[in-house]
Amino acid sequence: MGESRSEQRVVVVGAGMAGVQTAVQLREQGWPGGIRLIGSEPHQPYDRPPLSKAVLLGKTDDAALDVDFGSLGVDLELGRDVTALRPGERLLETGAGTVAYDHLVIATGAEPVALPGSDGVPGVHLLRTLDDAARLRPVLAGRGEIVVVGAGWIGAEFTTAAREAGCAVTVVEAAGEPLPGALPAEVTSHMRAWYGESGAHLRTGVAVRSVERGGAVLADGTRLRADAVVVGIGSRPATGWLAGSGIELGGDGGVFADEGLRTSAPHVYAVGDCASFPSARYGERLLVHHWDNALQGPRVVAANIVAGTLPDGEAEAAVYDPVPYFWSEQFGRFIQYAGHHTADDELVWRGSPGEAAWSVCWLREGRLNALLAVGRPRDLAQGRRLIGSGAPVDAERVADAAVPLKKAVR
Repeated sequence: MGESRSEQRVVVVGAGMAGVQTAVQLREQGWPGGIRLIGSEPHQPYDRPPLSKAVLLGKTDDAALDVDFGSLGVDLELGRDVTALRPGERLLETGAGTVAYDHLVIATGAEPVALPGSDGVPGVHLLRTLDDAARLRPVLAGRGEIVVVGAGWIGAEFTTAAREAGCAVTVVEAAGEPLPGALPAEVTSHMRAWYGESGAHLRTGVAVRSVERGGAVLADGTRLRADAVVVGIGSRPATGWLAGSGIELGGDGGVFADEGLRTSAPHVYAVGDCASFPSARYGERLLVHHWDNALQGPRVVAANIVAGTLPDGEAEAAVYDPVPYFWSEQFGRFIQYAGHHTADDELVWRGSPGEAAWSVCWLREGRLNALLAVGRPRDLAQGRRLIGSGAPVDAERVADAAVPLKKAVR
């Protein structure tokens, strides 16, 4: 297109953290043209972490992001569903008509996986949106019996809030230990006691066969009575609306982005929970469903949109290859994780999991690849820097919890 930069418009689909930060970063990095931010929910853009904590417990009603869209010159359109993309024509299809773009950013995030057969069953809940939290708040206030399906991150955080509210909670997990797929069983086996200490009952190694009004039926025939069933069995990229667009998707459903978060279609980018990207640091493609990814990726998207509209040679393309990071607050503990590990990495303990605070490190070829810190924020901060630098470390010093990780460098 022949328009000047100031006449071109960036359209961002998705008004969560990734979409909002893309709009903010575009302005901070000097984008002079129009920015249109389209969100499917009717609420002002909000932060998700408080949903499983303060909002759920009624401690606050305000999770809105502190962004003045008017002063940024961002056109915010809420309650508008985007249904299809026609990249050859640079057009979006929405329930309220088509939207033209010069540059498009896909930031539609992820959607929770529903339990098969649970649609329309009274008393079954998911926890992903502000409306979900609003529906669950009176359930917790009623101090009833709750069955939580899934002992992943969201299941643990919800259980923590429900026990704080005085609810009786039974957590059902099909795998043998909590957090399956996220961490190895030799680590998570030490976390299962946290449920009992909180007063929750954890049942592992058994799946939920079905849910019904008033409870759930397990695969072994056990019936669990419940005033509410909360399903937390994972999430998947919200990319179904891209069917037929020609945008390449991975087997996980994520938009297949390159190292600059560009998609297979010209002038179309993807960022946040809905996009996978190649990591040179880890030698594989990553799909990261965490808040920090939604915060960091927009910087690269904005830089590449700005660079792509400048004369050749005036700006270099930006590359996205972060050290992934996330945190979780559960059962009175602050848990942090940085990096990315595989089953082939060497697992090294720092401290005993029977103590109040401990860490686990994963080493590969003499370098720190990932770290899990339970109540040891200094380990996390120093370990994250070591992962980023790629500095070689001494495994014996890494294993000595009395030695600061920064002093484990060889």
